[in-house]
Amino acid sequence: MAYTPQYGPGTSVVSENRRKQMNPKLAFEKMRDVNDSDIVLLLGHRAPGSAYPTAHPPLAEQGEPDCPIRKIVAPTGGAAAGDRVRYIQLVDSMQNAPCHPYQRTYVECYRYRGIDPGTLSGRQIVECRERDLEKISEDLINTNLFDPARTSLRGATVHGHSLRLAEDGMMFDMLQRCVLDGGTVKYVKNQIGEPLDKKVDVGKMMDDAWLKANTTIFHSLVGTPFRDDAEYIEYVQRIHSLRTKYGFMPVE
Repeated sequence: MAYTPQYGPGTSVVSENRRKQMNPKLAFEKMRDVNDSDIVLLLGHRAPGSAYPTAHPPLAEQGEPDCPIRKIVAPTGGAAAGDRVRYIQLVDSMQNAPCHPYQRTYVECYRYRGIDPGTLSGRQIVECRERDLEKISEDLINTNLFDPARTSLRGATVHGHSLRLAEDGMMFDMLQRCVLDGGTVKYVKNQIGEPLDKKVDVGKMMDDAWLKANTTIFHSLVGTPFRDDAEYIEYVQRIHSLRTKYGFMPVE
């Protein structure tokens, strides 16, 4: 009997958007074209065009002992080359951002190998081998997982961004890594907050109608209220009940 993954409950547009993002058989929607060199600038781990620093020799040169698991699981490109581990960290506005921290971790776990994602308070980080990270970052920045105004790369000094927007629609950033310039959002600093030699254009911010239709965040005022999705409420209540009862072995 074939198993069909469900990816998540719910009948609302938010629930459907979550399932579409998590399903590895569905391609992301390409929204912009930030080139490889600019992505390297935004990450801030190495200079564009420079060689990848390594943490160990390439696997082919290490002469590792015979192992059946190595025959089953092919290494990623970065692991095979011995790349060091680096990261990208993103934050999302509660105002109908296309994705959010927990959802990002679910999406990455379904779609990518050799990664270590982590969900924190209002931000999400994913670590992996450096050349693998740059390929993943293309998806995280160039597709419908990202909005230039409601999503931001922030490797440090993160907080204060989520609940409100500035008058121009941008999230607050203490380090002001990106600015609205001539109708498009441009990064003037990398994710750590180090000034860039040139501005990196990540495109126009999406309008409110697109954001509401494509967000994965429930919002009672500017989006889809959680209370409107009865199936999702039933699922969450079931999980809450089971977690509360776990270990107490209540008498029926």
